[in-house]
Amino acid sequence: MATPNPPPQQDEPSSSADPKAKKDYSTAILERKKSPNRLVVDEATNDDNSVVALHPDTMERLQLFRGDTVLLKGKKRKDTICIVLADDTCEEPKVRMNKTVRKNLRVRLGDVVSVHQCPDVKYGKRVHILPIDDTVEGITGNLFDAFLKPYFLEAYRPLRKGDLFLVRGGMRSVEFKVIETDPAEYCIVAPDTEIFCDGEPVKREDEERLDDVGYDDVGGVRKQMAQIRELVELPLRHPQLFKSIGVKPPKGILLFGPPGSGKTLIARAVANETGAFFFLINGPEIMSKLAGESESNLRKAYCVSAVDPYGWA
Repeated sequence: MATPNPPPQQDEPSSSADPKAKKDYSTAILERKKSPNRLVVDEATNDDNSVVALHPDTMERLQLFRGDTVLLKGKKRKDTICIVLADDTCEEPKVRMNKTVRKNLRVRLGDVVSVHQCPDVKYGKRVHILPIDDTVEGITGNLFDAFLKPYFLEAYRPLRKGDLFLVRGGMRSVEFKVIETDPAEYCIVAPDTEIFCDGEPVKREDEERLDDVGYDDVGGVRKQMAQIRELVELPLRHPQLFKSIGVKPPKGILLFGPPGSGKTLIARAVANETGAFFFLINGPEIMSKLAGESESNLRKAYCVSAVDPYGWA
């Protein structure tokens, strides 16, 4: 007696079959947001001050096209203007921006910003840009020819009044501040835009330095940086992740490796990106020939987060 063939079983979807299905679940709780234009800040893959990257599906949902100008709103009522590009490797609920854009918005990695359409940005007639005083010490020559002209040449970069941006030229990096724009507030620097850079350098006030060490300054240790960020950044920036699952965050980490491998650089980058206080102690500052004095010196620095035995962190 012939038996009917059993109905074909439907294959269950496998997350491993689709490489794009991989997701960072450690920060999934941060994606609980009502508005689709509120996105989590992620690290940029390039170092362009004028560009942010979104997933193509996110751009479609926000009705944005490649090359559109967008207004980004961050913390402390800060906003800036950038050009949006599509990036298939960017997760849908995230927006990728470099360190300069993050500083102008007063946000850090993992914070939430809002993205808005800004289609009516006009070409600028005139812009006034001045360097920050402590970044031009020892530099002689014309700053416009050496830094600003190559930076703006046929780039159509948007500028926002009050923003800071970093320009690399040769062996130096110079930080500039947008003093005034015409039209007011923001504009696009076109080939016909007049760029004025006459005047005394601007004294640094309460602006954070844009050339401080960040994650994008550390290279070659991607795996180690991912582990360190999970152990240090998540408890500091997002303690609700640990409270929600009842897990105690780690209290300290030990970095070991040969001199020059980047231990101190990594520690400084984590401190700057998370807003933590960084205190470096060199080994000779603790060691003493007297019994018990080394322990006493170490106890005096009980709040130290990095111990540097040889000048390392």
